Order: sequence, then structure tokens, then C-alpha cells
Amino acid sequence: MKRGYKTPGVYIEEKNAFATSIIAVPTAVPAFIGYTEKSESGSKSLKGEPMKIESFAEYERFFGGAPPTQISLKIDDTGKAKYEVEIDPTSRFFMYHSMKMFYLNGGGTCYIVSVGPYQDKENKLTTKSKDDLAEGIKKLLKYPEPTMVLIPDAVLLDSTECYDLQKMMIDHCGEEMRNRIAILDVFNGFRKEDVNGNPVNAIDDFRENIGSRHLDFAVAYYPWLYTFGISTNRPIMDNISNKKDLVDLLKADFPDEGSEEEKAKNKLINEQILKLKTAKGEDLKAVEQSVIAQSPLFNEIIKDIREVLSLIPPCGAIAGCISYVDNSMGVAHSPANIDISGVTKPSIVISNKIQEDLNLPLNGKAINAIRAFPGKGIMIWGARTMDGNSQDWRYISVRRTMIMIEQSIKIAMGAYVFEPNNHTTWQGVNNAITNFLTAQWTNGVLAGATPQEAFSVDVGLGVTMTPNDILDNIMKVSVKVAVVRPAEFIVISFQQKMQAS
Repeated sequence: MKRGYKTPGVYIEEKNAFATSIIAVPTAVPAFIGYTEKSESGSKSLKGEPMKIESFAEYERFFGGAPPTQISLKIDDTGKAKYEVEIDPTSRFFMYHSMKMFYLNGGGTCYIVSVGPYQDKENKLTTKSKDDLAEGIKKLLKYPEPTMVLIPDAVLLDSTECYDLQKMMIDHCGEEMRNRIAILDVFNGFRKEDVNGNPVNAIDDFRENIGSRHLDFAVAYYPWLYTFGISTNRPIMDNISNKKDLVDLLKADFPDEGSEEEKAKNKLINEQILKLKTAKGEDLKAVEQSVIAQSPLFNEIIKDIREVLSLIPPCGAIAGCISYVDNSMGVAHSPANIDISGVTKPSIVISNKIQEDLNLPLNGKAINAIRAFPGKGIMIWGARTMDGNSQDWRYISVRRTMIMIEQSIKIAMGAYVFEPNNHTTWQGVNNAITNFLTAQWTNGVLAGATPQEAFSVDVGLGVTMTPNDILDNIMKVSVKVAVVRPAEFIVISFQQKMQAS
């Protein structure tokens, strides 16, 4: 409003020379939901409350360490040194190990929603619940910053509850918030056959049960991974429930027979083996190392136990890789053709033939492969959303780039709410969005040789609005962008050339 001047003198008026600035929203902010050892900051409980952290050290300070996973050895009495390693599913939790893989692969800022402890004050294990985890999703409704949602413990539920929970994740991302994607693990994504030897087709089961709503806001990865980055400081014996059976198995390798020297040596070794049942803490770790050095069988058993404990779903590592790509190259780059740190091998070997169905199924529900390549390592070898038949939203980078652009503009446009719906406001809106998109084009986010080819912004009466829109207090802005798409298939043609001389 123009100022009225009534007293003679010199007056200064400042005028804004530049349009409203639009800042790109952060894109590498996952939210992890799951069970933790604890959830407290001093005397304050953090259970059920999303908390923002920046490092794995912060995670351990507020949410504790690894779960008390229990292993039993199923020993075959008919033959010497025959055993199978079995894991107690009720004691298994994936949140801690997924967080470790997240930070090992370049993760940074993230949110943690602890839905409960591994066990109560009486050391009774918590029963994993779909309702608990679903409540964790609801807690994120008031937090606009997260751009990815992960529930590593979802695959520990039964199949029906797992799929129901994953559909809730997708609806949260694609219907309620529309500013984030769900990173999904394939239920049974490590199995080729069940306990009875029947073949398991985890991919078909996943596609049949995941639904068809908002699949452009969902990405899935297969298979599960064996890792070496999740070991803890606990002695392995703390994970074994039937220690007596293990001790008896080991002692059988060092009988009280042979020469006096051999008997004396075996006696000393058996004394160390017996301590495996009673030693605690650092003493137990020392005894373990001593027995490992003397017993090839125990060394083999320890390796087998570590491998069983190291099998985890890939979502945490994937979130770390996506964060690394966003922070180093930008959200427009596909989070693919990059190696995953801390992985020894995929649980299932994927060939080109197998990946054909993963990448290009008839129903469009694409699943991104994790593959081992000689000389390159364990690679993410797929860049698609689960809406693979959509020309608009087929690629992860396109979906996430559009989320970034939409949310950045949406937040900035809040400054124009209640402004006069006239040409001056329209010009300010146009300038702000144009400047922002020009910067994105300069950074390689948008495709085109010129800004005019990369995007267009339209706003105004007779352009995007009718007189009735003005009367209804509605300002409509049309933004069109050409998002960079990945070169998923590179075809090089070779042809022989006739000799020229």
C-alpha cells in the first residue's frame, strides 16, 4: 500500500529486486520403523516417537545394540560332527543390522521410530506385531521431511501380515503423503525351497500379494544379502541356546586315548571347551578364540553361525546407497550400477535370464536385482519402481525427482497464500518457479538443450484460470518438466567396413 507523506522531508523506500527463492527440499532422509534394544534419551522415553539422528553412534546411544538372536545346533546322533544351524525366529530382529548397513553404504540423516524393545524387563522376547509396526507408520504423518520409509522387521511377520503391512507403507507414501517412497523387501527373498524341499517362488508370491495401488511410490529389491558388516562385540556362544550339546560334540574330537602326550593335550583342550558353558563376557571371548585355534570343527561351526546371523533383507543397505547417490551426484541419478559395501554375497545368484522376469514382467511389477559381478562386486542392477508399465513413473529417479520438484515448489508457494489473485502475484509466482527450474536444469536434473526445452511455467487469467476460478479464490499454475531418464539399455551396433586402400 502506498505510503502517505504529510511532513516535508526525505523518505527511503526499499523494494524487493528478486523473486521469492525456492530451495530444493532434502531427498536423502529415510525413516526406519522397527524394534530396538531400548528407546530413551536420558529419562525420556522415545518409544513411538520419530527421532532424527545423524550417525550410527547416535543410534546406539538412543536405541541400543544388536538383538539377542538365539541359535541352536541340531546335531545328528548317527554320525560324528554332523550338525545343522537353526535360528530361533522369535529372537530375530533386523532393525539394528539394517541401520549398520545404512551407514556403511553412505547413509546420513534419518528418522528412527522404535515401536518397542526386543525383550521386556524380565528378558521375555517381544512378539513382533503388525499393529505395532503399522502404528509406527502413522507416527510419520506429522513429519514431512522423510523421503523414504523402511520396515526391516516386516519380513519377520507371517506372510499375510507382511504383505498387509507393506501395502500400508505404499498407501502412506502414495496416498496420504505423496512426498516419499516405500523401500520393500521380498518376503522369503532368500529361499529357493521350503523346509520340506518344495520350491519357493518368492517373486510370484510377492507380486500376487502386494496389490496394485500407488506402485509408482514403491520400490523392491531381491534377493537378501549375506553381510560381514553386522558383527557385534558379543561372544558367539551368547547366541547358542544348547551349549551342552555343542560342548559334547566338540569334546568327541579330543578323546582320552592315544599316547600320554596326546591324552594330556586333549585334556587341556577339553578343559577349555568346558569353559564355553560357564565363562562370561571378555573371558568367554578369550575362551572362544582359544578353542577356535585348536578345534577345526568349532572354527567351522563359528563360520556357519556367523553366516546364518549375517543374512538380512537389503532395504537398509539400499537406503544407504540411495542416500550416497543423492548426496554425491543428485536425485536425478539412478541409484543403480553401484556396489553395496559390507556384503559377502547375495543369498541367491541371479542370471540374465532370471533378471528378464524381474525387470520386465507382464504385470509391470518390476523388482530390482542385486547381482554379483566378477571384478566389480555386489551391485544394484535395477532402477525401476513397481509401476514398470507406466511410461511416466517407471524409473525410481524420475519418481523421486518429481517428488523433490513438487515439494520444493509447494513449500515455497505457501508465501503466496492470501496474496491478491492478480497479475502482480502471477508474475512473482512465475519468476520464482522459473528461477528454481532453471537452476535444476543447470544442475542436470532436467533434460533439454535450453531451459525452454526443459520446462514451461504458465499462470494467468485465460491461460490457466477462468473468471470463475478468480471468483472462487483459486490460483492455478501449470508446470511441465522434462525429467532426465536413465540409459537403461545401451545398444552398440557393429558392422564390418570395406577396406578403403
